[in-house]
Amino acid sequence: MQTHGPDHLNQVFAALADPTRRAMLARLAKGQANVSDLAEPFLKDMSLPAVTKHLKVLERAGLVTKTREAQRRPCTLNGAPMRDAVAWMEQYREFWEQSLDRLGEYLETLSVQGARPAAKKTKGRRNGRKR
Repeated sequence: MQTHGPDHLNQVFAALADPTRRAMLARLAKGQANVSDLAEPFLKDMSLPAVTKHLKVLERAGLVTKTREAQRRPCTLNGAPMRDAVAWMEQYREFWEQSLDRLGEYLETLSVQGARPAAKKTKGRRNGRKR
């Protein structure tokens, strides 16, 4: 499902790594917003040029599309790159689920073995040898 190659996936993960950019995406998930609306919650902590740089990272990753309507710059969320990232992560989720299932099975065999009487330990010996 990865449509743009590993470099594009790197851009998506790099864009998602920042909490400011994730907050912008969360806002856009509710609907279209112009740049000033996206910037407003962050302006007490950073400059408008800094917010604009975050937006450009999202655009380069393909997560946001910015258009021009007269004086407005409406932005919309593009979910396709996130689907690519989720598809990539999904293969690892399956791997970890299988690994955890095997671990669970192994632990179950240990608990069944643990129900047997424990072997006597010889005081002062390790691995059958004297210290």
